[in-house]
Amino acid sequence: MKSINIIFICSITIIVLCMASAVNSQEMNVEPFTRLYDTMHNSVEAYTSDALIKRNGWIEIPEDKTDHSFDGNVVFMNDKLALAMRSQSKGVELYTCSKKGYTQRAIIAPAIDDCKLIQDSISIEENNQSVILLTAAFQTNDKKKYILKFQLNMGQVFVNIKPGDDVESLRVYADSRFAILPDFFADDIVIDAMQLPAEIVELPSEHFLIQPTANRDAMLISVCNTSEQDMKVYLAGGDEERRITYSDIFFGKEGEIWISAIDTPGIWHSRMIEKEDEGKEIPLDWDIPFPALWRVDWQCASQLTDSWEMLVQQPDGSYHKYGWLGNSADFGQSDWLRKTNRQRWTTVLGLFLYPCWIDKNGKGYVQPLKDNIVQFAGPAIFYPLDRVANTPLQAYTFTDIVRMTLGVGPCKYILDLEGQKKSYKGIATCAARTKLNTIYEEKRQKQSRKDVEQALKDVLAFVKHIRGRINEYIEFGHVTIDYLQIQKQEHPEWGEFIDEMIELTKDIDRKVKERKNEINTPQYAENLVMKFRNELIDYEEKDALEKCKKITAGLVKIGGNQDELVGECRVAVKRLRQRAGLTMAVNPQLANLAKEIRRRTQTILRNPTSYEAPRH
Repeated sequence: MKSINIIFICSITIIVLCMASAVNSQEMNVEPFTRLYDTMHNSVEAYTSDALIKRNGWIEIPEDKTDHSFDGNVVFMNDKLALAMRSQSKGVELYTCSKKGYTQRAIIAPAIDDCKLIQDSISIEENNQSVILLTAAFQTNDKKKYILKFQLNMGQVFVNIKPGDDVESLRVYADSRFAILPDFFADDIVIDAMQLPAEIVELPSEHFLIQPTANRDAMLISVCNTSEQDMKVYLAGGDEERRITYSDIFFGKEGEIWISAIDTPGIWHSRMIEKEDEGKEIPLDWDIPFPALWRVDWQCASQLTDSWEMLVQQPDGSYHKYGWLGNSADFGQSDWLRKTNRQRWTTVLGLFLYPCWIDKNGKGYVQPLKDNIVQFAGPAIFYPLDRVANTPLQAYTFTDIVRMTLGVGPCKYILDLEGQKKSYKGIATCAARTKLNTIYEEKRQKQSRKDVEQALKDVLAFVKHIRGRINEYIEFGHVTIDYLQIQKQEHPEWGEFIDEMIELTKDIDRKVKERKNEINTPQYAENLVMKFRNELIDYEEKDALEKCKKITAGLVKIGGNQDELVGECRVAVKRLRQRAGLTMAVNPQLANLAKEIRRRTQTILRNPTSYEAPRH
């Protein structure tokens, strides 16, 4: 039933987003459309906003006419995007359309090295008010041709690209300091060009790439339906001017790529976090442009990324945390649910003030963690991850683009919505303690015998559930270390990287060892429950409450330490996953091994228990 509900949510969301295109256009007094133009002359320079608006001297190709022979450049557009095919350009130029006019965001071309591409010919496959489909041929100096098919639909904020037989990768020219690979199981991978000396960086291909623009007024989002080969990003410049200049995205077998540009002032934001910012409440020079589930990618002192979703202050001053992908934001712990301020508790982090939020007026704030095992240091990046109930129809988030491009089935598979579900069995040991202690304190153990029995059954189920999850992490660690040791024997030249991966994996066993005495054995927990059943049910002597408290305290000690341990195991795996991905950026030779590590980590990170606090 849950699976059906998630599919239904995705389907409804796609329908709503398609409706949004028409609504947005009507608000701007523009009817949704797709149009194809022959400019009648070849422009040496990229088109200005004024030229794309006025279209002086251009002719519109009549609907359904597909045999037109172009005398000038080709421009096709809808009410969100414009694409220009100029023979003088290195690729197809992508522009966004907004109230301020047209802005060039990217240039798209086949990824062909060591030769100059010239746009050779254009053929029209489909031409009507709903869709423009063109086949573009690019020719090299040696007359070899490379084909790309471009499809632009009415009202969409993306263009679909499919390759000809000889095109393996798509090259997307777009200057940006940051590149973000969203991660739905752990933390995003964020590449900062200013921190990377390499000219070429290889990134794990997990279907998505976000490039925030320099003026913080747009996000370029690339979505690919396959992930057979890694992405490559190319960097240039020095010091403060160092930027990502273009990226190559592999099509794969029967692959297609969608390039989307979301044009909204303030669609993303960044702020440098310094050591002295710890614990300080800092108002950002940024108001959210629309309600959404906003994510913050904090860079940590270890240069890994810690991804959080921002709280939202309600009119009454309390704070709410939105869920996403059909999941609840609530973890099940009373400590989390009862708080009306920003104070929160999770395993590993303990009690803390939630470090990022949006006030009731839409202004962003941060308060970097203080005196915690997680230390933020470096750029923090804010962007809209998913929509919420009051996100305007005309606004788009990253997950919206994924849903609209991939469709319900592939979206569900790639995002692994089933794996996002949190599991919870029984009742937590602290809740069982409160329930049992209260019954015995009020001396109603006989009339509440059924409740006592149920509490004991539930608390044992909870302990066993968490212990089972811990054992899964332990097994994962041992199997992964065995795999890495075999890889080290076969590839001694990778020894340094493999040793680092092994040490990160060993963190699981180290954490288990530290809490071994406190969590005791599963049989010990069963014995405590059996002792309670044998000695305390219907027991009404003066020391009944004292004996009850002694056993429930023992259960809470086990449960509390198990909760912390399962959270620590998750942190260890998340660090392993992210470090493997980042290593690819500096050593592409390790790509296959790094991808296998990330595949294994995704498997174990699926279906976390509530107390792993997968989303803080």
